[in-house]
Amino acid sequence: MPMSDNRSIERREFLPLYRRLYSFLREAWEREKVLQLREMVQSSLQQADTEDEEAFFHLITEMRTALIAVDEIGLRQPTVAAVLLYHTAVTGQHQLEDIGQLFGDEVEVILRGLKKISRFSDKRTAVESENYMKLLLSMAEDIRVVFVMIARQLQLMRDAKNADGSRRLDLAVESSYLYAPLAHRLGLYTIKSELEDLSLKYTDRESYDYVAQKLNETKRSREKYIREFIEPVEERLSKTGLKFDIKGRTKSIHSILNKLKKQKIEFENIYDLFAIRVILDAPPDQEKAQCWQVYSVITDMYQPNPLRLKDWLSIPKSNGYESLHITVMGPDSRWVEVQIRSRRMDEIAERGLAAHWKYKGVKEESTLDSWLSSLRESLEDKEANLSQKLTDFKLDLYEEEIFVFTPKGDLFKLPKGASVLDFAFAIHSKLGASCISGRVNGKNVPIKHQLKSGDQVEVITSAHQTPKQDWLNFVVTSRARTKIRQLLKEEAGKQVDIAKETLSRRMKNRKIDVDDSHLMQLIKKLKYKTVTDFYADIAAEKLDINWVIDRYLELESRESESREAAQQVSAEQFTMKTEPRESHSGDELVIDQNLTGVDYKLARCCNPIFGDEIFGFVSSQGIKIHRVNCPNAQDLFSRFGYRVIKARWSGGTGSSNYTIVLRVIGNDQINIVANLMSIISKEEGVQLRAISIDSNDGLFQGNISVMLANTSMLEQLIRKLKAVKGVKSVTRLN
Repeated sequence: MPMSDNRSIERREFLPLYRRLYSFLREAWEREKVLQLREMVQSSLQQADTEDEEAFFHLITEMRTALIAVDEIGLRQPTVAAVLLYHTAVTGQHQLEDIGQLFGDEVEVILRGLKKISRFSDKRTAVESENYMKLLLSMAEDIRVVFVMIARQLQLMRDAKNADGSRRLDLAVESSYLYAPLAHRLGLYTIKSELEDLSLKYTDRESYDYVAQKLNETKRSREKYIREFIEPVEERLSKTGLKFDIKGRTKSIHSILNKLKKQKIEFENIYDLFAIRVILDAPPDQEKAQCWQVYSVITDMYQPNPLRLKDWLSIPKSNGYESLHITVMGPDSRWVEVQIRSRRMDEIAERGLAAHWKYKGVKEESTLDSWLSSLRESLEDKEANLSQKLTDFKLDLYEEEIFVFTPKGDLFKLPKGASVLDFAFAIHSKLGASCISGRVNGKNVPIKHQLKSGDQVEVITSAHQTPKQDWLNFVVTSRARTKIRQLLKEEAGKQVDIAKETLSRRMKNRKIDVDDSHLMQLIKKLKYKTVTDFYADIAAEKLDINWVIDRYLELESRESESREAAQQVSAEQFTMKTEPRESHSGDELVIDQNLTGVDYKLARCCNPIFGDEIFGFVSSQGIKIHRVNCPNAQDLFSRFGYRVIKARWSGGTGSSNYTIVLRVIGNDQINIVANLMSIISKEEGVQLRAISIDSNDGLFQGNISVMLANTSMLEQLIRKLKAVKGVKSVTRLN
């Protein structure tokens, strides 16, 4: 669609959006206050109309973001007002202090956070940069800023269908790595699923369309099965007098594709494509009892799987999620997941904890406050490098939880895989630092013992215990990792001071005047990255002090001889040799910020060729180039988004040859293989490398390996092969 058409649609959309949002503000704010805000936004709009078309686009984006905040997250007036005033605040048309006086401190605080983020969130710097840390820290200052950023990302992803491939890839990586896990952590499951689905749609359209098509093909039979399951349940529940709704919900395309990949099965073999949801209109004091009553009715009708029972009624998830999940054997011996919850629980499940959060009037302390506090502590840890901070941040967005108890019955929620040591640090850092073992359900266990839900844990301590480096290998909570690193750093600092003093004293005893530059040369020659590491090894007795002193004296002696020799050599005789730089042959790639001549390797998992939409991935073996629709791309985006960099082919058609494999399926007819080989041999620039065909019951399938230069040649070859009589499909293998 042309840009001008997009603009006209946006302008037609403006008035309904405008009315909807100001109607929402009037629900809680007096008329004068709303009129004042409207005047500010109109002034910004007039400027956009007359001076800057792009500014109008941003204003529409913010209004759509505000509507997501209202309808899909459940945020209140101060946050929505901050989103609407974002453009006028960022452009400096009005000062934050003036906005605060007019609309209150909450609006000013949220805007201050959004303005701070605006410095680096619009231009996607690499996720491993310091700017990214600043983005996370700014978001961690106020949970409402996190909600707004998630809403904004969702709106940008919805709009990205009109963006170029590079922009879509940026947004998809950000969504997979940061915003979808954040939405999950905050209980915004619907938004999380949409972000994941859109990310998949923009990066691997073929897989997305495959699942979507399969869902569409099976829609009628799926709906028929859901009716067959629901009708008798509905009839039985109606006799109890309970007020309820019951419906079926198909799972997201992203989650279905994950099951196909992990379980390595065909689409037709996935049994849990959908879940049945029972939503009760129950008074607050009867919610749990009625949920368990529904559980009793359904398990009387259908055989339950006891291993698949998930009780988040008794102990909700830390993001506020409450529900009872059971899996039962339905008609035709198919397993069916049933979710049982109240209307209030369903609202929180759909819209996250914001639906009942303290900024909406709930006064008790939110579990999110302690999470944000822990997140800030982890991100501000001066002892951790960037990679460690990002690892800790991802650990904080864990998906599965366990709950354990102290001997007094106090409840602690931890990520799945947490150890006794994680539990000790969750209680107090001093308890963690001195932990030597634990007693779980009355049985003695080591500190690395993994806990399970329901465990009662007692921490055993010793005054002689000190933190160990290997503790970082098994703890899983960011709080434990942060504290352990801080304690190790403190201890290392003490030992380094002792080692420095010992080396200095031994040097004096041997009457050696220490030259700092010579000592630094020795440290570098011994391959130490930092002086601290050098002294730490002396403290740990990995380096013998007398051996170090002997090496120092040898170096000083050689330096003295070199100086004497240098005085006898003329400048004309001086030459410097440098190692020649390796260059990468073949087609040139432009990597990251317009860098060329960078060494790279083509990933074997997807075998990219010239013309493919690609991205770079920084691995331990250097930069690897993947196709955007590589089978491993989604996993790389979600787990290692900070290592993903832009990449594109330069030039016109490609100058190298690439090997690709085509999968051909068709009817086993006379001369069909000869026909295929004939087409390949006649195709200019295409070389046949290998062909392997199997035939069974009148059908053939096989792999054809060819060499060619680019995707245009590949597409042309596939079209011609598909046109061969008897050929049913030709697809490119990864």
